[in-house]
Amino acid sequence: MKITLITVGKTSFDFVKEGMAMYEKRIGRYLNYTRVEIPALSGTASLSPEEIKEKEGGLILKKIKEGDRVILLDEKGRRYTSTAWASCLGRLMDSGCKSLVFVIGGAYGFSPKVRETASGMLSLSDMTFSHQIIRLFFTEQLYRAMTILRGEPYHNE
Repeated sequence: MKITLITVGKTSFDFVKEGMAMYEKRIGRYLNYTRVEIPALSGTASLSPEEIKEKEGGLILKKIKEGDRVILLDEKGRRYTSTAWASCLGRLMDSGCKSLVFVIGGAYGFSPKVRETASGMLSLSDMTFSHQIIRLFFTEQLYRAMTILRGEPYHNE
């Protein structure tokens, strides 16, 4: 299975970049994994949050291919324990899903068109995190899920 993480804007925190690089390298042992960064919009001072979401949404949709199964990382999404998330991911892998795309939107979230494209939403916490920090959390949880599925000693109950 191929897993893609689409994000809006570059990460400005070095610790996030370093952590993501570490987990992405580890994930590469298990999956065909790629991250696609959509450039942040420029000249948005005069735009409303809705207009920004629409413009970002158009850029996100250009990166999604026919046949991709899309899951949005959203505070309103379904929450899992790490082991339940691993089981869910395992079921998706066993179902024959060839391409799974996770999307982390910009600061204002997702446009209605992007939401319509998604087959599900995932939340990593009841708390709200910046769209930059959640990238690291998601990448770590994806790695953790793979080690759980393989029975490797990373996750402790």
